[in-house]
Amino acid sequence: MTTLRPVPVDDDVLRSVAHGTYYDPHSVLGVHPTADSVTVRVVRPGADAVAVVTTGSRTEATHEAEGVWVAVMPGNQARDYRLEVTYDGTTSTCDDPYRFMPTVGEIDLHLIGEGRHEQLWKVLGANVKRFDGELGTVTGTAFAVWAPTARAVRLVGDFNFWQGRTHAMRSLGSSGIWELFVPDLGPGTTYKYEIIAADGSWRQKADPMARATEVPPATASVVIEEDYTWTDDEWMTNRPKSDWYHSAMSVYEVHLGSWRWGRTYRELAVELTQYVKDMGFTHVELMPVAEHPFGGSWGYQVSSYFAPTSRYGGPDDFRFLVDALHNAGIGVIVDWVPAHFPKDDWSLGRFDGTALYEDPDPMRGEHQDWGTYVFNFGRREVRNFLVANSTFWLEEFHVDGLRVDAVASMLYLDYSRSADGWRPNQFGGRENLEAISFIQEANATSYRRSPGVIMIAEESTAWPGVTRPTNADGLGFGLKWNMGWMNDTLRYMQEEPINRRYHHNEITFSMVYAFSEQYVLPLSHDEVVHGKGSIYGRMPGDHWQRLAGCRTLYLFQWTHPGKKLLFMGSEFAQGGEWTEKHELDWFTLDDPGHQGVRDCLRDLNKVYRENPALWLRDNTPDGFEWLDSDAADLNLLAFLRKGPDTPTVAVVVNFAGVPHEDYRLPLPSGGTWREVLNTDAAEYGGSGVGNPGGVTAEAVPHYERPFSASVRIPPLGGIILVADEPA
Repeated sequence: MTTLRPVPVDDDVLRSVAHGTYYDPHSVLGVHPTADSVTVRVVRPGADAVAVVTTGSRTEATHEAEGVWVAVMPGNQARDYRLEVTYDGTTSTCDDPYRFMPTVGEIDLHLIGEGRHEQLWKVLGANVKRFDGELGTVTGTAFAVWAPTARAVRLVGDFNFWQGRTHAMRSLGSSGIWELFVPDLGPGTTYKYEIIAADGSWRQKADPMARATEVPPATASVVIEEDYTWTDDEWMTNRPKSDWYHSAMSVYEVHLGSWRWGRTYRELAVELTQYVKDMGFTHVELMPVAEHPFGGSWGYQVSSYFAPTSRYGGPDDFRFLVDALHNAGIGVIVDWVPAHFPKDDWSLGRFDGTALYEDPDPMRGEHQDWGTYVFNFGRREVRNFLVANSTFWLEEFHVDGLRVDAVASMLYLDYSRSADGWRPNQFGGRENLEAISFIQEANATSYRRSPGVIMIAEESTAWPGVTRPTNADGLGFGLKWNMGWMNDTLRYMQEEPINRRYHHNEITFSMVYAFSEQYVLPLSHDEVVHGKGSIYGRMPGDHWQRLAGCRTLYLFQWTHPGKKLLFMGSEFAQGGEWTEKHELDWFTLDDPGHQGVRDCLRDLNKVYRENPALWLRDNTPDGFEWLDSDAADLNLLAFLRKGPDTPTVAVVVNFAGVPHEDYRLPLPSGGTWREVLNTDAAEYGGSGVGNPGGVTAEAVPHYERPFSASVRIPPLGGIILVADEPA
């Protein structure tokens, strides 16, 4: 009888395989047929015995070297097999990772190589898969990670006692992808990648493509399998038809952890949804929900870009929150942070021992102010990672828009750098050409794949064309935060009323450039932290005056051209500065004056949504017209908001501490102008100066207008008047 011999393996290779340091373990382990036999090798260190079981045979394996076992079976066909492994007298049956073909296909590798795989999360990371075979269906998890300069990559986790020699991954060649399918691993498995760098050092890294994580401060990635049934079909069907540029948009900005302390995604789905709907906001904007190790970063230092933070539940729980908001008619915007990432040694930084995700140039690869790395926007795989991440949130979680953080830091090579701390681009300029191209690609891809969503830039400079389409050399955003309006308005509001006459240009200057971009007017979290105090705290005067100042500010914001954004707590004029360390000061609402501010804001949202003149032409000059912009000595502004086939709205805002009892207001048409909101109304805690029932515009020309009306203007207050008919 001919003795069957195993396929020979070089001793050094065998030793490397035994220790999980070989770049291609599948070339040694698993099934390897010859002309007359099949060799099966497995790594089972410390086993007492190993047997290979097929549909018709059971073959004892022989220990070959350092935990490698080998069995040889007659025939020349690769076989479906299981392993019987005995440890300390106990035998168990298991499947072998090394009998499976690669789970990353050639088309996927081609797209990844080109940097064009728009659903990257379905290929890389951890994906539960099922394969049918002669011995039945095998369920397990396919792991794949990009680590192009690694000498070896091993999978470690709770399933192998964090010892990776039995789970070495195979290199898929020049793609830089390492892959392994592990049978019998499923949802809940915690894992990391153990990477040996070119210099021989080992490091354990969380999965850059993980879709779930342990609860911080634990740092492992977690295998999940989504199992959520959406109920927002009507919303998603209508989303591609939406036109937020010509619609009402008032956004409530939320930090989930400190809105109400200790709430889960599912509890927020009830409480937050009910609150936002009652207040009349059209959208919520969630400060970053992608996983982040340091809670004090508020989510702006992201470690797992594809995983909602586990602090409040799992990915399906986050889906439940979005679903609930959609079913209440509320859009969801999420803050997205592609500008930088933290340096934690278990995360993205120096991932395979090299500057992989970050720019290798120290003059471009670090944000010194923030102590973070900057992405290498010129590397196609990194761009792919980020562009796919933007589509991931829009598609997998039905998010309706992304507010892109710190855009200016990406656009400029000299951003927050000393004169000798940056290097010009190839044309000698300060523009980061690679980052610009990335931003354009992310915006264009998001709009193409998810029609009806909105991409929003937090961009603090005068960069031209932020909201211009990419095919017209713009950055391609839909909206831009109007930081100039925010800074000027808050600086003006902090002045004592008696001094505001000397700063009148600050409150009117925004109209010089109001239509140069498509704007959001933000009063965001950045304005109530770091010693700035709350919106209430920045108002001058006594308690009554501060509350009145908040109400007046919000009326000015809600009637000024542009979409609206207000950070949580500001709607009821929270007194203290915001911190993520405890929930909002809801006890403030025990004061009727603070309740009045919230009631006023609720009514502002109602009036705003019911009067299309306040939003139909947010982005064009024909939607706004000054009635009186020069009344500096009165601290007063008056203007019109207009739209096609809708009643015109007249707005008068008085930033003075005294009323104007007989102010002559020029108007474009005669008849009754109803007073639909007065921030000084007694029910809001005001003094009650106003025009109940409205005013009558008489044929008395004033400021070159054919009509005018005598109007009572409240102190530290504003009124909204609506024409009975379209004007």
